[in-house]
Amino acid sequence: MSEETGSEKLVIRNIGMILSGKLEEPIFDGDCLIALNGKITEWGAEKDLDTEGATTTVDAKGVTLAPGLIDSHVHPVVGDYTPRQQQLSWIDSTLHGGVTTLISAGEVHMPGRPKDIVGLKAMAIASQRWYENFRPSGVKVHAGAPVIEQGMVEQDFKDLSEAGVKLLGEVGLGTVKDGKTAQQMVTWARKYGMQSTIHTGGPSIPGSGLIDADMVMETGTDVIGHINGGHSALPDDQILCLCENCSSAFEIVHNGNERSGVLALNAARELGKLDQVILGTDGPAGSGVQPLGILRMIAMLSAFGNVPAEQAFCFGTGNTARQRELDAGLIEVGKCADFVLLDQAQHAPGNSMLESVGQGNLPGVGMTIIDGKVTSTRSRNTPPADRLPEVI
Repeated sequence: MSEETGSEKLVIRNIGMILSGKLEEPIFDGDCLIALNGKITEWGAEKDLDTEGATTTVDAKGVTLAPGLIDSHVHPVVGDYTPRQQQLSWIDSTLHGGVTTLISAGEVHMPGRPKDIVGLKAMAIASQRWYENFRPSGVKVHAGAPVIEQGMVEQDFKDLSEAGVKLLGEVGLGTVKDGKTAQQMVTWARKYGMQSTIHTGGPSIPGSGLIDADMVMETGTDVIGHINGGHSALPDDQILCLCENCSSAFEIVHNGNERSGVLALNAARELGKLDQVILGTDGPAGSGVQPLGILRMIAMLSAFGNVPAEQAFCFGTGNTARQRELDAGLIEVGKCADFVLLDQAQHAPGNSMLESVGQGNLPGVGMTIIDGKVTSTRSRNTPPADRLPEVI
């Protein structure tokens, strides 16, 4: 394999296990992975790969390599600051929880958030721009997710899309409260390549309201936002109805009802719909910021949802990447070289990292890598890992 002059080549060697992010084959064989200019090129046995000319070499020390985790549901505002909890560097803390990509469900905590159509479009475009131009600690933040309001017309969605806005904030957090109006706006958004999500369950903040299963199904968004409630969940029969009747992504969040989350997971498994399960934190919010929220969801759902840990990791990586059409989250040639290196936490029960997580324990994060560049080393937030990778 020949490299262009000035190219950046990452070689990660001595990998103990590769988690692929793919439900159909969650564990890949191999002890080495190579990325060129921030994109995955090959993996497998080191003896079979061209490791020459590396500009960065990581000795994984036998730990597990997984795609960087993805949080499908956050509420950013600007930079690495959230006024909701008066907290600085929450995104950096989230990186230390193994999360390399965040997806906005609406910048709803912006003080004085404009609700007129001109203002909401302007804020969405600005939000998309400032996170495109600034990556806190290297984390990729997909933002600029306007909350739809009464009076919006098709041209508004065309304008937003042409300006680079590709997401809608949670349907139901604005003045659009009926399924017919919401469905029309979601259809317009989809026409112009914008992905949609809907608030599911009881109200979370003043101004929001109950969104029941009937409205979720009538609206027909791409993602059923926090199917386990944010904060309070729908009754069990409505959650089961959504799982049975919807082809949308089932988003289970940390800041929801844990019991309802396990109910949705069990239903998805029995219906053969595990590929529709994705994970978010729904923070920052009244419940706070959860730097380890995605790892906690993986461990909780594996432990209580009768799902092997290697599959539960797919909920927070490849499932979200596929449902959200992201260029990350999977060990696949050409995908972004975004990784988290994990190991069993010191003195945690279980005979391996996966077994320990399957018992509900958090793993230790030893390193994160985004676009082929090391973005953090030993996590300051997870329990300490048995082994730590290092750059050599």
